Amino acid sequence: MKYLGLAYYNPEKFAAMAPDDVRALVSQCPPMDEKMRATGKVLVSASLAEPKDWMTLRPRGGKPQITDGPYTEAKEMVGGLFIIEAGSRDEAMRLAAMHPAASLGESVGWGIELIPMESFLG
Repeated sequence: MKYLGLAYYNPEKFAAMAPDDVRALVSQCPPMDEKMRATGKVLVSASLAEPKDWMTLRPRGGKPQITDGPYTEAKEMVGGLFIIEAGSRDEAMRLAAMHPAASLGESVGWGIELIPMESFLG
């Protein structure tokens, strides 16, 4: 089964960090990402652009209405995503636990939401 992992963060807490602290935190991510990819179970892994560059599409009058920025109300924002293939729920959780947002960045609200996928086109 394939699982979508969404990596969350709290943008207010992240913005309040000193630049050196941000660099120190983020510098720990590449080796962890590489370890996760080395399992051969990661199909997709990506960091997302800043929310100011996002667009929202919603149906209005039978047509998509496009607005700039994220307009879904949330304290946490998605900062990255990954798709893994796992033979069991336990394996999926072990793989997701390798992602930096599962063990680093507690002070800025990092966390992972792991969602089983019913279909995947790839």
